[in-house]
Order: sequence, then C-alpha cells, then structure tokens
Amino acid sequence: MRQRRARRSGPVRVPRWRTGVPTAVALLLCVPAAIGALHPGVSGAAPPTLARIARTFSLHENGSLRLTSKHNFTLNEAGSASGTITGAIYVHLTIVSTSRVSAEVNIYPRGGSITGYGSASYRRGSTTATFSGSASIARGTGGYAHAHGSGLSFSGTIARSNDAIAVHLSGTVSD
Repeated sequence: MRQRRARRSGPVRVPRWRTGVPTAVALLLCVPAAIGALHPGVSGAAPPTLARIARTFSLHENGSLRLTSKHNFTLNEAGSASGTITGAIYVHLTIVSTSRVSAEVNIYPRGGSITGYGSASYRRGSTTATFSGSASIARGTGGYAHAHGSGLSFSGTIARSNDAIAVHLSGTVSD
C-alpha cells in the first residue's frame, strides 16, 4: 500500500541560482524573433506574411488595336500596349448610343493581367470617331492581383474605314 506524503503549506522555495534561468532563456529565445520581425533580412527570420506594402504608380498606356470581330454595336479589338506597362491589349468597345460608348479593357503584361472598364462620350466625324471619358481598374491577376484605381482618363479614336482603334488610358493605380 502506498503512503501519501503530507503537503507542505506555504510558498515553494526555489534555489536562488535558478530564479533567473527561465527568464533569461525566454529572453534569449524572443530577441532573435523580435529582431527578425523588424528586419526581415536577418538570417533565419521569416518575412512578414500578413502585411503587404501597397505601391502606387502612374499609368500611361497607349494601344494600337485592329478589329478582330464585330457583333451588332460591339467592336472586339486586339493589339499591343505601350507605355508604363507593355503587353497584349484587348478592348471590347460597345457603342451604347449616338453619344456614348462603354468599354472593357484587358492588358496582359508579363506576370499577370489588368482589367478595367470605361465609359465615354462619343462623337462621330467623317473619317474618325472620337471618345473621351473615364475608366476604373476592376481587378488584376498574378503580379497585378491587387491592382485597383478609379477616375482614370480614357480616350481614343476609331478609324471609320477599318474600325481600328487607338486608345489612351492614364491615371493613378494602386497595387
């Protein structure tokens, strides 16, 4: 049969030399982690995963596009974008009325894509039609996954002979 030991009443005594050991060990383990959080370049420290640094840049894009297809009052155009971002550009321009157009603009730079929507006033001339209005960036993918912006300038011309479009898009975009 086992005998039970009597419990001591009062505080437990810890030898004096052991009181600082747990505190010192905890401090030694926490300091490198704290330094790593402040300086991600420190060896062994993981970079922050929850925070992301947003960048803002001025977007100035010019596109020269040719008609790929036409359906009712929508012109589907493809070409190349040059300016701040280079890559393929696709525009779906819909003539909404005799004075308004709307558009979906897709730019495919290396490493992702950017999609925006625009609305503009429309004026038809004898050889060209012009449009001018505003656009917004709705979404992006890849390296542009967080792209957004509104109040961008959206303008261009449509050659009436072959429906080719020259488009200009500019403004401030955040990523």
